[in-house]
Amino acid sequence: MPVGRDGDRTERARAVIRRLARTYPDASIALVFSNPFELLVATMLSAQSTDTKVNEVTATLFSKYRRPDDFLAVPEDELKDDIHPTGFFNQKARALRAMSHRLLENFDGEVPSAIADLVTLPGVARKTANIVQANAYPQVARRDRDAGIAVDTHVGRLAVRLGLTDHGSKDADKIEHDLMGSIAKKDRLRATNLFIEHGRRICTAKRPLCGDCAIERLCPSSQRAGLIDRYRLARG
Repeated sequence: MPVGRDGDRTERARAVIRRLARTYPDASIALVFSNPFELLVATMLSAQSTDTKVNEVTATLFSKYRRPDDFLAVPEDELKDDIHPTGFFNQKARALRAMSHRLLENFDGEVPSAIADLVTLPGVARKTANIVQANAYPQVARRDRDAGIAVDTHVGRLAVRLGLTDHGSKDADKIEHDLMGSIAKKDRLRATNLFIEHGRRICTAKRPLCGDCAIERLCPSSQRAGLIDRYRLARG
């Protein structure tokens, strides 16, 4: 049964996750990594870039930079050249070096598993911390009281369109808070990956493909929902 505009957010979120899971059974993080440090670096590089571009860069980057001290052993300009294709390379190079220094200084060169520790790293906010913890330390994520949902542009857009938040798509922290209230902790990693996949394929920023959407009947923002509303208003 379709969930109406005023339907319970928790029920809607559950229904959305069920349907998207059937649509994208293999949805998972697109970044390629083999350990927590590689995932942290790749996630930091993905800001204002695409996962495809980041994977192209890290395919060779990770053979040169294997540990935090490797990022400090080369001149900053050399690091900038190595990550140049991901964009914003000046800021990213500084952030990667500062993050690596903090890891060596405070965590013996190891990527911490707790959100509270991850967000102390330079260049790491909650989105990056959630991605790293959920994908590199899933067991920790299940019991960490600070664990949440990584709200990127796709997750934020779907949350707004599905009526799962009262905040605009740019307010990531408040959107995350709303989603944490309606999505069970055990479902948060899966929901993140499903929302991202659906946002890339169907629920795009411009011209969403509502006619091909598996969750259109659950979405108060769909084109069909809009047509129904206008029809009802016209009939008075």
